[in-house]
Amino acid sequence: MISFQKMLKSIVYISILFLIVSCKQSETQDAEILNATESSSNSEFSDMSIFNLPSAWTNQEGEDIALESLQGKISVMVMIYTSCKAACPRLVADMRNIAKQIPKDKTDQVQYVFVSIDPEVDTPKRLKKFAIENQMDSPEWLFLRGTEEDTREFAAVLAMSYKRISPIDFSHSNIISVFNRKGELIHQREGLSVDSKETVAAIQNLLR
Repeated sequence: MISFQKMLKSIVYISILFLIVSCKQSETQDAEILNATESSSNSEFSDMSIFNLPSAWTNQEGEDIALESLQGKISVMVMIYTSCKAACPRLVADMRNIAKQIPKDKTDQVQYVFVSIDPEVDTPKRLKKFAIENQMDSPEWLFLRGTEEDTREFAAVLAMSYKRISPIDFSHSNIISVFNRKGELIHQREGLSVDSKETVAAIQNLLR
């Protein structure tokens, strides 16, 4: 008679076939069970959630974080680089304008996230300095840098394009994105100094 433990292992193994699109072949059954467990832990997120991305990030405090740590909050995201002198300051102003329109008693439910497209230059120390200079050194403001590969992948998710045009300059899209508490994209606004009415409305709708 097959023991309960063996039967359970068989069920977990079969689940792998349905939950994982592609993975490296496991060398042992224990490794297969571990992969199944990890996949199950992510099942609470839909396929459209950015929390599924395996990227790793460092914030302005030098702390390593995963996007999944944003779960439970509404995230308003934009990609910039700190040495930008043209579009990025206006995007920063737009983010500040959006934040000002959110009720103060809801501040702790919204995270404003700046992702650097120039991780080589934008070290945690530089991001921290930028946050202080722009009076964004409170908990609701988050600045992130990742690897070049992870940054490219994240930009693709946002349908945001960028290209280095000189050693110190980038050409890039100007998109502000709003994600719900489960990391699903629900609103985007493109352009500079654009009326933020729809973006604020999208955030407030999620706060209800």
